[in-house]
Amino acid sequence: MGRYLRIVARTVLGGAVFLAIAGSWLIVSPPELLRVGSGYAAKIVCSNVFLAGRDPQDVLATDVQAPGHPLLRLMRQSVDREEKTVTASLLGIFAPGHAAYREGFGCTGVPDGDFVAARQTVADVPLPPVAAPPPDRPWPEGQGESHDPRLEPILADPALLGPGVRGVAVIHNGRLAGERYGEGFSAQTPLLGWSVTKTVNAALLGRLMQDHRLSPTQANLFAEWNGDARARITIADLLAMQSGLVFNEDYGEVTDVTQMLFLEANMARFAASFPLSSNPGETFSYSSGTAILLSHVFMSALGDRWRALAYPAAALFAPLGMKSALMETDETGIFVGSSYMYATARDWARFAQLLLNDGTWNGRRLLPEGYVGAMGTPSSASGGAYGQAQTWIDGPGREPDSRYGLPDDTFWMLGHDGQAIAVIPSRNIAVIRLGLTPSRLGYRPQELVRRVVEALEAAD
Repeated sequence: MGRYLRIVARTVLGGAVFLAIAGSWLIVSPPELLRVGSGYAAKIVCSNVFLAGRDPQDVLATDVQAPGHPLLRLMRQSVDREEKTVTASLLGIFAPGHAAYREGFGCTGVPDGDFVAARQTVADVPLPPVAAPPPDRPWPEGQGESHDPRLEPILADPALLGPGVRGVAVIHNGRLAGERYGEGFSAQTPLLGWSVTKTVNAALLGRLMQDHRLSPTQANLFAEWNGDARARITIADLLAMQSGLVFNEDYGEVTDVTQMLFLEANMARFAASFPLSSNPGETFSYSSGTAILLSHVFMSALGDRWRALAYPAAALFAPLGMKSALMETDETGIFVGSSYMYATARDWARFAQLLLNDGTWNGRRLLPEGYVGAMGTPSSASGGAYGQAQTWIDGPGREPDSRYGLPDDTFWMLGHDGQAIAVIPSRNIAVIRLGLTPSRLGYRPQELVRRVVEALEAAD
């Protein structure tokens, strides 16, 4: 009996020592996968709590844990509403990730945990006022509704809207023709666009091109590229995702894109550090790092840092009346033009209306002539898949839109977890569909868009 007890005691002691060593390792040097998970959790919770006014536990369970990596189910969070910070960590102890809210700029991940420094990068920036559209004027001048009854049966069909839908808006002939919202969401809820943000980012470069501050053929974009072949990369190459730069866009593990978004304080410096895998202009490679580089390019063109930080609001959101729109920055104050813009469905629709207007708004040209046309024109290296200014030629699923019977000039803004905006200039129609719909569910918005087009073209 004594020998048995000694064996048990040694086993328990050995297990305790092992757990102590493992715990110390997780605290001192946690694996990057855990840090990516906690950084992701902290950032998503922060934005949805302090921008969208949602419950933090619901955001963690619904937006982070349910659709994500199994390890995310072990994440716990701490929300400081007074300081407006969020910390997430494995089991509430290991591999902490941090995010902080900054007024006017939403939330940023703070990989190093220095909340003070993260706030200082955007402190005291004089943002231009964006007037709230009056409720008694029709959309887009105001918030008044003018819904088309032909869309009611379509927007009431859960199968067409898809699982996890949060906001749908349809615009036709310059008016809001219909909208629908998921449970817990409304016309006032800011919704994350994920990679739909890339097209807005491209429009900001277009604004500077219209003002002759930038040119598509401009090269020598980063000082660290001087003296090597990367100096030949042009703005047009970046817009078309054919820079030739190495970048791994796979999600779910620690790859270039997840390291950039959740572990790097300076995302532009990280994205600019990659070498070429092919000559500029020869190979298509979809890359969120490329969009971050474009953010750095347009901000650098403005010279003054505070003016650059105010530019999205001044150049785009205020003219379009996008009161809810907000593009977030990284910890160093560079806009995350690849992924992090929030706006209500109605304000996303205002941006889509700008594209239907061929880049004009209230008689004023905001984007150069032909710029929207370039969005719907395949880039030379993409094999017909991608436009020349951060858009997709076909909708999700790698199938041509012609299989769904959509008009030939349809082009798309697409984002992670089911964000989709279809723009159809020839029909003066755009369909905005936002939600939490992971690709594994197999939902395709093309059928929704087809039914909308058919209904609006049918006789009354």
